[in-house]
Amino acid sequence: MPRTQNAAEQKARDLIREMTLKEKFQILASHGYHRFYSTKPNQRLGIPSFKVTDGPLGVAYHSTRKKATRFPATIALAATWNRDLAREVGAAMGQEVRASGRHMLLAPGINIARTPLNGRTFEYFSEDPCLTREIAAPVVVGIQSEGVGACIKHYAANNQETDRGSSSSEIDERTLHETYLRAFEGVVKEADPWAVMSAYNKVNGVYCSGHEYLIREVLMKKWGFQGFVMTDWFATRPMKSTAQCINAGLSLEMPWPKIYKTSALEKAFEAGEFSEESLHDLIIRYLKVMYMTGAFADGPQSTPQAVSTIHNQAVARRVAEEGMVLLKNEGGLLPLDKKDLVCIFGTHLKKKFGRLLYGGSSAVVPPQEVTPLEGMLRHKNVMPPPQDRLRCVQGAQACVVFVGLDHGRGKDSETRDRKRLELPDKQVKLIKEVALLGRPVVVVLIAGSPIAMSEWIDDVQAVLMAWYPGMEGGHAIADALFGTTNPSGKLPITFPARIEDSPAHSSGSPRTYPGDEEKRVWYDEGIYVGYRWFDKQGIEPLFPFGFGLSYTEFRLDYIQLEREILNSPEDTTVLEVAIENIGERPGAEVLQLYLENTNSRVERPPRELIGFEKVHLEPGERKAARITLKAGDLAFYDAESHNWIIEDRPHDVIIGNSSRCEGDSSKILYRGRR
Repeated sequence: MPRTQNAAEQKARDLIREMTLKEKFQILASHGYHRFYSTKPNQRLGIPSFKVTDGPLGVAYHSTRKKATRFPATIALAATWNRDLAREVGAAMGQEVRASGRHMLLAPGINIARTPLNGRTFEYFSEDPCLTREIAAPVVVGIQSEGVGACIKHYAANNQETDRGSSSSEIDERTLHETYLRAFEGVVKEADPWAVMSAYNKVNGVYCSGHEYLIREVLMKKWGFQGFVMTDWFATRPMKSTAQCINAGLSLEMPWPKIYKTSALEKAFEAGEFSEESLHDLIIRYLKVMYMTGAFADGPQSTPQAVSTIHNQAVARRVAEEGMVLLKNEGGLLPLDKKDLVCIFGTHLKKKFGRLLYGGSSAVVPPQEVTPLEGMLRHKNVMPPPQDRLRCVQGAQACVVFVGLDHGRGKDSETRDRKRLELPDKQVKLIKEVALLGRPVVVVLIAGSPIAMSEWIDDVQAVLMAWYPGMEGGHAIADALFGTTNPSGKLPITFPARIEDSPAHSSGSPRTYPGDEEKRVWYDEGIYVGYRWFDKQGIEPLFPFGFGLSYTEFRLDYIQLEREILNSPEDTTVLEVAIENIGERPGAEVLQLYLENTNSRVERPPRELIGFEKVHLEPGERKAARITLKAGDLAFYDAESHNWIIEDRPHDVIIGNSSRCEGDSSKILYRGRR
């Protein structure tokens, strides 16, 4: 937390001395206050209402009734692999939260993508804990740099929307820590978020809002978390024990009390089911953050600014530009020549996504939204969708088809998972019909999760993954297609050729997804999630994790280690890599560092991402890129010692541009002290 932490904690301790026992109970929930995203103030003590807003695509209209910058989907931000840009996004969001009169943003969401069908995949970063941590942490730092709290969510193992309020994620200890808690741990330790939101689901039979092991033992004691824990909205509905939540470490029940009704708290306290010390800890954590966000009149203040500034809209556009992933470019069809005729088609040409609650709690309503059609029509040689397709393509350089998903039921949306990996039949039919017109075809995908393409990918020459590109998306897409910008995004998630290739779906049994008759979801694949599963099973993905093409070419020359021997888990080293742009256009490459587990004494994934760096280069430019490697990222979680272990041995690392790269390798010797 910032330098105001000690002062804020002292203020909280002073205030709690003035509170009656009933007032202490009442502060743990909003008690039917008329606003869904605000707590009830205490007039006697001068405790104000604490106001939050949904995220993570920006300030949600349903929380504030204010239009705000709609940033690209979180997965698009992850696809930039750009830490500095992530921090800018966080700062821009924090500024808009403050300008909206709120104290906390309920974001970012950092759950791991276990299944590509998860309805909220677009709200999360990645299937990989390292990438998730490295992009989420600067978002949190950026948000809190504006005096606004960040609330990371959904803690923990909330990896599907189907039965999310009643299912139990059944996970062994190693998998839980190594895959599903690792990003949370990293963000807590590196970015110090002021709040954590508990998930709806159970983990190993215990609801997350009352999970003493997850909250009190791991989050607070083991990781040193100093903030407070709040529920997701109505997450405590199926719970029965008030004392369980107090003892677990839950400070705030939202949006109004069920488990924290005053009468229930009084009864449990009188029965000795929880101590006053435990109660005070929860209240102090919460009041401290209120002081730090300026909720109290004498707390730190920020100067209010306009919501959705020109600067913030420009940041959103940069994310859209850098996050787009060029998946296919046969014969160098892209970028298109601005002098030639281009015909455009598709279901997503005019589609807008900034609507009230469209997609769930992440919905943001922007002051304006540029559609792909509007972006494309800025170019004079673009022909809008004609009734006569054959007439359109005469003399055309190419046809561009805009298709994808939306936030409707059974697609990319909260509360429901996707029904299928493929595009809707109507869109597949359109792609194939346009392909028969005899002109090269570019498919632009607007979606927030992987899409199967076997039905049509061989019929088209180019594929551009635009994700949900935010309010400036139309401009960003057109600039990428015509070469004003050069796509530099890399996939933060594996694209399987078919759903059966994914680990959660490989068994074909409901046991692993969406759950058995008792709504238990068994994580039988263990630590093998995403590319780790594909590598272990020898399955060829449609597109691998970390993949992305460019309009230019890059060459790596050498790898040089700053130090080859690491002596403690806190040690770091730097790999210096010479990279040169040998093409004719400016561009950016993401250098990815993977640990190759060829001689480990325990079973480990064939490869694990442990570092990366994005490098921008002009044509002919050569740079020495520096990638920081943390010794802690060499570790695996040991269930016997309940801790991370780094083996005392040489570790093989490889540099490349995707999880399936064949790059240069080196060795790092770890001689740790336990």
